[in-house]
This record gives sequence, structure tokens and C-alpha cells, in this order.
Amino acid sequence: MKGSLHPLTILFREAIFVFEEMGFDVFEGPEIETEWYNFDALNVPSDHPSRDIQDTFWLKEVKGRCDVLRTHTTSVDVRVMKEVAAPPIRAVIPGRCFRNEKLDLTHEATLHQIDAFAIDKNISMSNLVGTFDYFIKRILGSKIKTRLRPHFYPFVEPGMDLDIWHGGKWMEMLGSGMLHPKVIKSMGLDPDEWQGFAFGIGADRLAMIKYGIKNIRLFNSGDLRFLSQFKEN
Repeated sequence: MKGSLHPLTILFREAIFVFEEMGFDVFEGPEIETEWYNFDALNVPSDHPSRDIQDTFWLKEVKGRCDVLRTHTTSVDVRVMKEVAAPPIRAVIPGRCFRNEKLDLTHEATLHQIDAFAIDKNISMSNLVGTFDYFIKRILGSKIKTRLRPHFYPFVEPGMDLDIWHGGKWMEMLGSGMLHPKVIKSMGLDPDEWQGFAFGIGADRLAMIKYGIKNIRLFNSGDLRFLSQFKEN
């Protein structure tokens, strides 16, 4: 039997190609992350709801340090700037994340994200909107209808969501915003000199819309009847 690529692999390849066209470099990071990179560095204080044990998978504390299965690939943003790169930069981070979700047709405990950020001395909100609008339309088609809504995220200010019109209703697709000055400082940069934007999108949800998949659990099922349907362009 001839093998085939997993639908998420196909989506990641296509997404990375689009980002590389826009001048983004690809980075990866650890799935077991420190508390600082996953939360503190992103302006998420210890009393924020995402710290709750019901929302995340904490590992056993060792020598006063408690690591976590990363809840988003946004945790890699600060790591890239502190350990790998220097501004100006455009970066995209695809990968797997983990959340203590109540499982249903659209939610899984193991999920996948595509996170992107850019830092320069003259980054604006228009750069952010232009980037994710171009990306969404390249993946889902130029006729896709979109809208923007204000939304709070602790690591950006201001923040907003991008929705798409799908199945007769508006559906949230990604969270985004201008990087919060505290996050810029966590990166070891001066927020008076450098600005940036960031956005993150659920790759599973994007693939479900693109390929007409109704059950997110199929991605991890290992069912060849499902997996063999997908072909890379």
C-alpha cells in the first residue's frame, strides 16, 4: 500500500511555504517548557486562570523547579530572542501543544499551533493585519470573508481576534496583537526602541476547515481509511 502524509503535515508544509515567501524564518522549541518561558515571560502572572491545574499539565517539581507541557508555541517567541536570534526578525513556530481540555468534536488535549511574530523598529498594526490576512487567504482561498474583533491577551496590547465566515456563522481563527512592552523586555530588548506583533492559529482547526473534517480526534486516530485520503499538492 502506498503511504501518504498526515493532513497536519501537509498543512504545516503549506503554511511554512507561505511564511517563507514573506521572509519568515522557521524555529522550533521544546514541548516540555519552563514555567518562565510558558507564562512569566509572556506577562501571565501566577494568579492568571491559565496557570490553573485544570488548564495545563504540570510536571513533578524537581529542585524547586516545576516545568509544564507547553500550552502554546508562543512560549518559543522569547526563547528564540534570548537564545538564538537578534532583531530585526520575522519568525514562525509550528508545533504541538497540550491542554487539559474536555474532549469533543472540536477539542483535543493534544493540539497543534502555528505562531508567528515580527520585531523591528517600525512595526505597526497594519503590518500585523496584512500578514495574517495574506496567510489566511493563501491557505483557505482569496474569497474567504473575515472580520476583526478587539480581544484581551496578556502578552499583547492591543489585542484582537480574526474571525472567518464559515458554515453560516462567524468562527474565531486566531488571536493576535502588538507585543506587550513587558514581553519585549523579557526578550532582552528595549520596548522604546523595538516594536513587534504576534499571532497564533490552531493548525488543527485550520486543517478541519480546509479539508472539511468534522472530528478533530481523527487526527490522532491512526485510522488509515482517514489518513490515506490526503495528498500533498
